[in-house]
Amino acid sequence: MKICVNRLLKAIHGTVAFALAAGLAFPGVVSAAADQKQTQKAKIAAPNQTAGKKKPSQKNAAAHEKSASKKGIAPKAGVQPQLAKAQRGSKATLKVAKATKRNGHSVTAKQGASKAGLSKQAGAKQPRKNLVLANHRNMPVSSKVAVRHSSDAPLVRVASVASLSAGERLGLRASQDALDLSSSVALVVDQDTNEVLFSKNDSAVLPIASLTKLMTGLVIADANLSMDEAITITQDDVDIYKGSRSRLAVGTTLSRGELMHLALMSSENRAAHALGRTYPGGLRHFVSLMNSKARELGMYDTRYVEPTGLLSQNQSSARDLATLVSVAYERPILRDLSTSPSHQLELGHRTLQFNNSNRLIRDPEWDIGLQKTGYISEAGRCLVMQAKVAGRKVIMVFLDSAGKLSRVQDAERVRRWVEAQSREPVLIRPQG
Repeated sequence: MKICVNRLLKAIHGTVAFALAAGLAFPGVVSAAADQKQTQKAKIAAPNQTAGKKKPSQKNAAAHEKSASKKGIAPKAGVQPQLAKAQRGSKATLKVAKATKRNGHSVTAKQGASKAGLSKQAGAKQPRKNLVLANHRNMPVSSKVAVRHSSDAPLVRVASVASLSAGERLGLRASQDALDLSSSVALVVDQDTNEVLFSKNDSAVLPIASLTKLMTGLVIADANLSMDEAITITQDDVDIYKGSRSRLAVGTTLSRGELMHLALMSSENRAAHALGRTYPGGLRHFVSLMNSKARELGMYDTRYVEPTGLLSQNQSSARDLATLVSVAYERPILRDLSTSPSHQLELGHRTLQFNNSNRLIRDPEWDIGLQKTGYISEAGRCLVMQAKVAGRKVIMVFLDSAGKLSRVQDAERVRRWVEAQSREPVLIRPQG
């Protein structure tokens, strides 16, 4: 019996010794097991401890953090920066969402946060690349430009602000005159006597847009080329400067006379370019002839770089343009084509109707002998005319006018003023 008891005590003693030895040799195993047991106990106790308690708000958390700092207790690392970041992110997201809702766009809050420049959370689903069209109702828009800030950002299409005209940049639109004209530049001349009846900034050199086509027509008319020669519109005649549209498709074949008609009457750009391109010697020679003709006429403020007027480098002054109108009026073909109310083209199974770009041509109160309109953003609305007013042949020049109807309204004011001068003594002295 004693032997059995001794053997049992030896076995127990050996087991205890082995356990102690294992604990000393592998302390990490023992501590890991202890930590695992504590973690399991904490998970079981957590729901019971938090049940029935409300989650502290951000405001209370901030107050608790403030009181803890006063007591000298250090805040937990990462709590305050994460809270501030969450507040900024929520405010920015809400702000973007409200702005996009006002502009009529259905943009999700996640997309709005991405556009606001917020950092993307790890594992968050990235927004689908899409186009967003900015809606600037109170901003003048000249074009819409697609912008991609980075390879990951969605493509955003924004509206660009309309560029100022050359007259605006020079401050000419702020100048006042006795007739309260909208045009920055104006000149009224008696064609027979060359007497200046009215002037406003008439020496300013500005872009002239499609008034350029009047010189294009003059060079063609003086060259005595056949008006029946067939000319085909090619890809070279397509506007690459402003991207303007044309109903003259590439491959359309018209006579030189028809192209002249469309260029002078309805300011057709492809027609004007084709006239210069097919001129004997080519386009460069044609532009050289335009500048030579200007110098021949004493138009020393004038420069041409192409025959359509799409480029703002085509420039002149009101005085030079009055000279051009007077000379062009002496060519019957330019008088007839520029004052034609409309023209129809039979192109296969289609009939195209082209109308005069000057609405005053259809006004029975006007007797217009020659005219040309022009517009690009750098030049504003332009108009030159020869008209009979109160029995006098009058040349009118208007440059850099704002608004579609402003140049026409300026012409109406001048006509009424000239008519008043024929009935009464001179009320307004020439300006400039």
